[in-house]
Amino acid sequence: MVSCDLDFSHLRNALEHLHMFKRIERRPMAWPCQLTIGSSLAIRIVGYKAVTEEHLKKTWITVDAQTNQKEDVKRETVYCLDDDNETEVQKDDIIQGFRYGSDIVPFSKVDQEQMKYKHDGKCFAVLGFAKQEMVQRHRLVGHQVVKMFAPKDDEHAGVALSAVIQALDELQMVAIVRYAYDRRCNPQVGAAFPCIKQNYECLIYIQLPFTEDLRQFTFPSLENNKKFTPSDTQLSAVDSLIDSMMLVEEDENGEINDLFKVHHIPNPYFQRHYQCLHHRAVNPGTPLPPMEPWLKAALEPPEVITTRRQAPLEEIKRKFPLTEVEKKKKPKTSAQIFGKDSEEPDSKKAKVDEEEEEEEFNLANIAEGSVTSVGSVDPPRDFCTLIKLKRLPFGEVCQQLTHRIEQLLSNKNTQYYMKSITCIQAFREQSVKLGNADLYNSYLQSLKRSIPSRGLEVFWDLLVQDTISLISKDEVEGSTVSKNEANQFLVAEEKKEETAAPPAEDAGDVDDLLDMM
Repeated sequence: MVSCDLDFSHLRNALEHLHMFKRIERRPMAWPCQLTIGSSLAIRIVGYKAVTEEHLKKTWITVDAQTNQKEDVKRETVYCLDDDNETEVQKDDIIQGFRYGSDIVPFSKVDQEQMKYKHDGKCFAVLGFAKQEMVQRHRLVGHQVVKMFAPKDDEHAGVALSAVIQALDELQMVAIVRYAYDRRCNPQVGAAFPCIKQNYECLIYIQLPFTEDLRQFTFPSLENNKKFTPSDTQLSAVDSLIDSMMLVEEDENGEINDLFKVHHIPNPYFQRHYQCLHHRAVNPGTPLPPMEPWLKAALEPPEVITTRRQAPLEEIKRKFPLTEVEKKKKPKTSAQIFGKDSEEPDSKKAKVDEEEEEEEFNLANIAEGSVTSVGSVDPPRDFCTLIKLKRLPFGEVCQQLTHRIEQLLSNKNTQYYMKSITCIQAFREQSVKLGNADLYNSYLQSLKRSIPSRGLEVFWDLLVQDTISLISKDEVEGSTVSKNEANQFLVAEEKKEETAAPPAEDAGDVDDLLDMM
């Protein structure tokens, strides 16, 4: 007779296991290294990944839609300059560049190699020791958990590693170690926890964050506002809800049992992916099926939890009554009913809309309180925010904005031109709203005079298309520019060029005129 191992299971459970798509199991790859403590103690160890994030390897290929052949699709990558002719550039003539403000800093492959951190290769060195309670669970990072064992063929290493594990367990401490997988990987700092089971002993390594990885958040206490301070009955109701939804319970023998066995649940993304691939291969041309019912049920909370939480939830509803607050409708103004006069000056329209704009100052605008100057990321927004906060004089804020505009115009690119025009539009709107036209008009006039010498004709054409002109007396009473002068401001340059063109043809050297005679 031939003996074999058998597992007895309910038919329904067996069918569910047969429905699952199971990946091919692979033997874990050993990572041999040395555990070093100081410069005189080294213990041979072997590491195995116990927990790691499994990525779905997509082996998609691009094929022709008609022939379904990969060879019929050819890819060609061409690098071109951002100019009118789209001049082609060879790949060898291209290096990476990183933008730093308005400048682009080139960064070659040689720089990248020199920047890389160089070390001696694989490493598992103990830097020190700490109490286990000092390593907080929410500070554990990384994408894997590695178990460190002693090699099976090295008895001395097994004894030495066992002594370290036993000592850490008795003292309730962990080893803070420096971990590097190989020469190509950057080193990490992590914690090595002692793990003692009935069949084996090991160290469990989990990565710890660096200073730059931490995010510190400070929020005001909810207890400062008596209106939102919960009562004892409300706190008791929340405690009951939390207790009823606990996913672990203690049996009669004092052992803790899991009600929601996560390690028995397959990855729903994997299962759905393979289900669709299987259906498409077997039934081409038909719609994809819905998700399997057993997979949906696996992601639902256990029935015990669902039944047990009903009473606490009802208690929560009674202790925390919610009343729907209807938004009060604002009374319509005459301008909203009959419409605004299109010929009404912008200064008057701004006064009418001032209350509406202040009401739009919601929680998203609270973050604007940290704005202290006109930055380079969003200059119009910073400019309007500083004027709204009234922390700086209007002239100083305008000077910061014009400085940003000049920086943007130094880049001969349409994208920067459009951003500059947005800044000028914000400059004009705020000047009209505050009734101060002198700063805006003087800057725009000086900008126009510098157009030919700076080669900003393309920018000026875009400005003319948007009809952004001077602020006239009809818009702001204190302006020295008439409505006719504002209208002629954008077209005056064209007329001057036309009238100046004939003399340019006759202008020449006297010797040239004698030669022509």
